[in-house]
Amino acid sequence: MPAMMKAAIFVEPGRIEIDDKPIPEIGPNDALIRVTTTTICGTDVHILKGEYPVAKGLTIGHEPVGVIEKLGTNVQGYQEGQRVIAGAICPSFTSYACQDGCSAQDGGHHHHHGYKPMGGWRFGNTIDGAQAEYLLVPDAQANLSPVPDGLSDEQVLMCPDIMSTGFAGAESANIKIGDTVAVFAQGPIGLCATAGARLRGAGLIIAVDGVDERLEMAKQLGADVVIDFRKVDVVSEILKLTGGRGVDASIEALGLQSTFEAALRVLKPGGTLSSLGVYSGDLTIPLDAFCAGLGDHKIVTSLCPGGKERMRRLMQIIDSGRIDLGPMVTHRYALENIVEAYDLFSHQRDGVLKVAVKAS
Repeated sequence: MPAMMKAAIFVEPGRIEIDDKPIPEIGPNDALIRVTTTTICGTDVHILKGEYPVAKGLTIGHEPVGVIEKLGTNVQGYQEGQRVIAGAICPSFTSYACQDGCSAQDGGHHHHHGYKPMGGWRFGNTIDGAQAEYLLVPDAQANLSPVPDGLSDEQVLMCPDIMSTGFAGAESANIKIGDTVAVFAQGPIGLCATAGARLRGAGLIIAVDGVDERLEMAKQLGADVVIDFRKVDVVSEILKLTGGRGVDASIEALGLQSTFEAALRVLKPGGTLSSLGVYSGDLTIPLDAFCAGLGDHKIVTSLCPGGKERMRRLMQIIDSGRIDLGPMVTHRYALENIVEAYDLFSHQRDGVLKVAVKAS
């Protein structure tokens, strides 16, 4: 009888439940980590609702903080008992896309199916994920990143996904020192984009949302001006703030036609619209906002960069005190109560931003 563990399993649309599963057997390039803290992501809610398809019986979650329990025979430079994280995207670094410098788009595991976008996202998507007592990390040497001594689980909990994604949005926006940046939506990813814009040296950061707690948190993380879309016309307000020039960069962190369009409408000629949202329908680009295609605009999309070097850089930023994302954890649950945590998080109750799920 194999040793068993608790895991949050996708049963059917509308149901993720805690159940017993065998602790994974690792191969030579894998590591087994004992998960100490994990969290729930907006993407997990899409899985719960059946809006993003995964196999029934799959363990969900892609944001692990833990301790190395066991190392595959090929994995070098780590010790059992070491505290580590792994990115939500855990690429092999063997695919064509990875070797061309786009590690999130690790399409190399699907030669016979043609190219599969987002191939680097395996945890809780194509293999068992992090909302469990133990997690198998594939290509462990490329993906395990040791946690600096002084940092708590909660301080590094944002690194695997939302910090990496939000920062990618700011990096792709090509923000220069002194730029004016508008960030649309201040959920966890938008908040990280706001923090990233500040670290990139933006001179004026405008954050847009309709939830008071989120606007408050945006100020803490670097927004100079917050705009409540419930109260004003966002586009005219931003154009007023910029003296009619428009923003140098706009970051879209929600995934709606309305936010995408507003992000385009406030953009200066020659500006960059950096899109992080996951869209669930076709987008249309209005002719006037697009300047009929003559505005020298850049529209860029980003997924979450992964790998141990990306994780090391993010933890360095936290370790040096440049940023503290600990306050984004608003609620704490034990793994066995994760169904309640899903209920809270999916209904956005009680000012929730991120939930820390304690697995051990």
